[in-house]
Amino acid sequence: MHTPDDTMCRPLKAEEFAKIRRLAYDTFGLDLRNGKETLVSTRLNKKIREYGFRSFDEYYRHVVGDSTGESLIQLIDALTTNHTSFFREPAHFQFLKRAVLPEWAKRGTAIDIWSAACSTGEEPYTIAMCVLEELGASAAGRLRILATDISTRVLEKAEQGIYPADRMDGIPGPQLRKYWLRGEGDWSGHYRAKKEVRALIEFRRLNLMEALPQIGPFPLIFCRNVMIYFDKPTQQRVVQRLTGRLEPGGYLLTGHSESLTGIDHGLEYVQPAVYRKPPSDSRKRPQW
Repeated sequence: MHTPDDTMCRPLKAEEFAKIRRLAYDTFGLDLRNGKETLVSTRLNKKIREYGFRSFDEYYRHVVGDSTGESLIQLIDALTTNHTSFFREPAHFQFLKRAVLPEWAKRGTAIDIWSAACSTGEEPYTIAMCVLEELGASAAGRLRILATDISTRVLEKAEQGIYPADRMDGIPGPQLRKYWLRGEGDWSGHYRAKKEVRALIEFRRLNLMEALPQIGPFPLIFCRNVMIYFDKPTQQRVVQRLTGRLEPGGYLLTGHSESLTGIDHGLEYVQPAVYRKPPSDSRKRPQW
């Protein structure tokens, strides 16, 4: 690979931005609106220098010609922000405790939950802690969490279940001691989810833009803070796919900065960022 020259510190040309914008939209549903040119230029120039490409065209040809798809994943990692935290948007977990888990206490069947766009794993680990806290350790035999993301890089981190101590601030002390191991030696200043907690979560790569595999149906799907990157037509397709994987009476939780206004979804509004698929028998709908 050649040493990049100084010309790759320049902003992308309009036609170069248009090519990346089309590629990102067609493969990931990512809507790089006008006004994002500077951000895209900065992040792609960093990738071009990092891998030693001499020009945008050389980098672009590498990405589209990579049959493994890994270069595309690295591209999307560069263009999006994998920001997450434990107990992010706590109103969702309060709703889970108040309205959902009391129903599940009487549920004799498996409890399957899908954490879509799970990023580095804080969300599915938070879900596991919430369910175990409210339903007890015996629920572990029924609980199965599917955690998916398009990025293999963040999935590798999530599956390890290791986080620096400053990322654990959102976890109450008793739960931190109950479900996490404090690192020692080289791992001092880190925590790792206990084996029995990690065993509840299956991490899998999945692109929400593609036809979904045979998964579900789920009584609960988290899909938070990913649709902000999509335009309305893409949001429509994603929500319809998610709704098709909800069981009757199941809940879809979206990010609080996301709105389903203007989207035909067939779900019932419950509260901000919480929607429910109508039960097959509306008389069974719980009151809260």
